[in-house]
This record gives sequence, structure tokens and C-alpha cells, in this order.
Amino acid sequence: MLGKVKVRLRPIVSRINLPTVIKTAILPGDSNETLFIATQVGEIFYIRDGNIRIFLDIRTKIIQLGTSEAGVSVGGYDERGLLGLAFHPEFYYNGQFYLHYSVAGTQGPGALPESFSPNPCDQKTLNRRWNNRKTQYNHIDTVEEWILPSNGQPQKRRTLLNVRRPFFNHNGVNSLNFSPETGKLVLTTGDGGAGYDPFNLSQNDMEIAGKIIEMDVSKNTFIQNPPVVTRFHELPVPIQETLTVIAKGVRNIPGISFQRYYNQYIKYVGNVGQDSVESIFSFVHYKPIPVTELVQTFLMKSEADQEGVINFGWRGWEGSFPTSIISGCSENTTLDEKTIVYYNEAIKTAVRRIQPLTSYFHKDQRPDKFGGTALTGVQAYMGNRIPSLSGSVVFTDLARKEGSGSPAKGVLAYTRIRTDCKLNDFSMIQTEYNFGSESAYYVSLGTNLNQTTLYLGVYGSMKVTDFNQGTIFEIIP
Repeated sequence: MLGKVKVRLRPIVSRINLPTVIKTAILPGDSNETLFIATQVGEIFYIRDGNIRIFLDIRTKIIQLGTSEAGVSVGGYDERGLLGLAFHPEFYYNGQFYLHYSVAGTQGPGALPESFSPNPCDQKTLNRRWNNRKTQYNHIDTVEEWILPSNGQPQKRRTLLNVRRPFFNHNGVNSLNFSPETGKLVLTTGDGGAGYDPFNLSQNDMEIAGKIIEMDVSKNTFIQNPPVVTRFHELPVPIQETLTVIAKGVRNIPGISFQRYYNQYIKYVGNVGQDSVESIFSFVHYKPIPVTELVQTFLMKSEADQEGVINFGWRGWEGSFPTSIISGCSENTTLDEKTIVYYNEAIKTAVRRIQPLTSYFHKDQRPDKFGGTALTGVQAYMGNRIPSLSGSVVFTDLARKEGSGSPAKGVLAYTRIRTDCKLNDFSMIQTEYNFGSESAYYVSLGTNLNQTTLYLGVYGSMKVTDFNQGTIFEIIP
């Protein structure tokens, strides 16, 4: 049984823009860890002696947020922007860090003229293709290497990857993290967006979308300006040689977390759900596939050996359920009819996929549970200040589904790893903090280097264009 846990929230900084990444690093020449915060609009702050200072401001490099295709307003909600920040494991010595963001001036018309809805009875909706990719896309995401010189301002060194994205959403968040296991940079993005993965990019081996990718940043560093691509085989061979694929079947991911367990690491990944369920997966062993190998088998029209690649099952599976399309029942408005959308795909991936460690639902009538909206963070906690959480996995949901009229409030919850790999239950964490009548969306979850402190990013609005409504909290006993 998972016991009831109570925590308090201690505000560290407030009135900032929507926080996408919260993590610590040791600055060159320093002896203490410093807390860094990246915001969706393109600022990176750090906290020093209780004061907030600017580390880097790339707002002019970020796509105009809050507008969709061709500059039409989408009411301020957006999933693009500055999404990833990672410090090189040797940052203290080499000053290198990495950014993932949506590039200014790359707005396209989008990959589909109308909103997408799959229909199990209509073959056309189940076999959509992403054609004319050079013109029919939403924006371009880039991954860059930067350096903090010993006596100056951060500056860009090179671009590692330029990826065209079909839609404005599912670009990942907290999307860059270094693996303590391999020393490589791990990129976690999503399936490209629009809901239901219209082009099934997440299961297609050639698509960059819907994968977890390891990047060897110490290899072939002479490449400066990679082409803008959507598929692995469009990359020059020297870039292919730096990439391996860890996982596929991703819908959208709020980062990857590594937990040391004896002499190995447990990896935790949350997959944001479609309509029914949010899922957290864990795995220890995997065998990444070199992208060169994937491309070779693709060109030879054969299939790569995927024995050790992790598959989360999307789009055939949403967590541990076959992906369903939901429609209201005309006879009884309190009931919903759920129809399997991609039956054949669910069968095809049924055996290849891994089961979630835990799942929680958008509707859940059980007394000590909650109905969630979207998973926004997953972090292992190895501290002992909150003993009941020690060694567990903490996660956040954007907003708990509650009665209309009450302001939105996020949820904090936790689960524990099971050594028998069985599906585990989860429990809510009670947070003592009075947000009053304001909305409090839990948008990000972060931790320090040795995972003994947890940080929570809260925003007062769902809209990135409502500025300065963010607070960063430390989660304390």
C-alpha cells in the first residue's frame, strides 16, 4: 500500500513566464549547485543568494507563440517555444550546454488542412500520409550546442539537429537530459501532434517524431549546419553516426528521469495520454539501434532487429488500453461509448510494447484518486527529508478534473518501482499551500543533481501569452 503523504510548497521565485525546465548545475569555478529555470518564451534564469538573474535570453530566436498556422491566434495556448535545456556532464570544466526550441520565422501552414479525427469505419482516416513535407508543416525545432566561455556571455557553437514538425503540439517538454549511464544527450519529443498521431509517425522507424533519441555530442563535431529534415535517412551520414534510437511509440513526453538502483539505472518516462489515461513507464535494460543501421535496413527494404528497443505502444495503445475514440451515448448522457480506433495496429504492437509502471485516468470515481488532464513531469526522488517519498517516483498532472466553477489546480502524486515489474498503484500527495481563488496549473517538475530536492513549476494560466504568472516552489516536508 502507498501511504498518504503530505508536503508543503515553499515559493522560491514568482512572477516569471511559463517554466518548461527546472534543474541545477554547478557553474564553472563555483562550488555550489545553482538552480536554473527555462521559460517557454525563451529566457533562462538562475538563482543566486535568493536573487534571480538572467543566464541567457533567446526570446528573439523563438517562434511567435500563441498563433497557429499562418499566424492565426489559437487563444494563447501553445506547446512550442524553449522546451529543452541540458548541461553537459562536464559543464563545470567545459561550459557546454544544450537547447531545444521552436525557431522564429519558421511558421508553416500545418500538415493537414482540417482538424483530424480517426474513424474506424473509414479507411482513409486510418491511413493518412504526410505529403509535401517541405511546404506542409507547422514549424521547425532545433537542438543546439552552446558554451559559457570562462569570462563572457553564453554563445552558440553549433546546431545538432533541425527537425520539421507537422503540427504545433507534442514537441516534448524538459526534452533534453544527459544519461548518467551512457554520457549521451537524450532527446525526448513527441509524435508531432494533432491527436491520434494521424500519420502514425511514432511507430515508423524512419520518422524522427515519436522516438527517444540518444545523441553522442562528442562525435563528428565538425558538422555546423545540418539540413532541415523529418526522417533519419534525410540526415547526412556523419549526423546519423551520432544518433541511436532508444524507444518508439511515444505520444508526448515530459522528459526522462534516471534513478540509480545498485549498479544500474532505472529509466522513467511519462507518456501523455489521448482521451483516457496518462501513463508512466520504467525500464532498465535496452539495446539502442544505431540510426545508420535503421537507415541501411530501410534502404535495403528489410526490417531492423529491434530486440532491445523500447516500444510504448502508441498509437495502437494508450497506456495499457487499446487506443479508443470516445463518443457520448445518446440514451444516457452520463455514459461514454469507447470504440477501438486502430484495432490492427493494437494487435501488431501488442507483444512488442512494454506495460506501464503505473497509469492514472481522466475519469476515476475511486475515493482516494483523481481525474487528470495531462502528465507534466516525472522525477525520481532519492532524498530523505520527505522519508515517505524516498526512493519513489513523483509525478505531476496539469490540472485535476473537478466541478466547473472552481479554479484549476494541479496534482502531485507518486508511485514506487516494483522489482517484479508488475503494474503499480499510485497515491496523491497532499500539498499544503493556499493558492486562493487563482488557477494553479502544475506545468513542470524538476530536481537537483542528486535527486534529493524536488521543484514544482506552477502557472496561473493555460496560455503562454498570459505573461509573468509563474511561481517555482521547492517541495518540502
